[in-house]
Amino acid sequence: MRIEVPPPSGLAGFGLRQLERLDVPDWYAYLSLPGVIEHTSWNLAGLKDLEALCGSYESPTPDSPSRLAVVENKGNRLIGTIGFHTVCALNRTAEIAFDFAPAYWGLGIATAMCNTVTQWSFAAFGLVRVQATVLDTNRASERVLQKCGFVYEGLLRSYRMVRGRPGNFKMYSRLADMTE
Repeated sequence: MRIEVPPPSGLAGFGLRQLERLDVPDWYAYLSLPGVIEHTSWNLAGLKDLEALCGSYESPTPDSPSRLAVVENKGNRLIGTIGFHTVCALNRTAEIAFDFAPAYWGLGIATAMCNTVTQWSFAAFGLVRVQATVLDTNRASERVLQKCGFVYEGLLRSYRMVRGRPGNFKMYSRLADMTE
């Protein structure tokens, strides 16, 4: 799912653009801070892990993952990322994920970007379902999803490995037609 032209962010002072390999050092810098990945399934050993991910985002295949950089318009510097790490073109579904530097937590930016990218994915790619899995301790991401109209569907026990241990994840989804 190659995103050629990102949507307008809808949030004054912030924008969305293609994630570039040049963003990797800034991305890694905030993901490496204490507490940033505590309630996620990130398992980063170094910059090379993110460089490999960036390579996968360059794939033109319909089922390839995609990720956008969230930037402050002033300076165009990366403050977060948002995108789809699991895409199924056949079923017209994708799983959204996002992360932000701690200086930008609690400002409504994640909610605005999640809402924008979700709505845009329905219109631009014809998705019928966007889902998100959230480690069961990640209350902040749950709040973002709920504010964006995602509905809790259930607990996925031992769903993903989290730094070597099975983690329980909550499943949320939002449908294009917004019906249950």
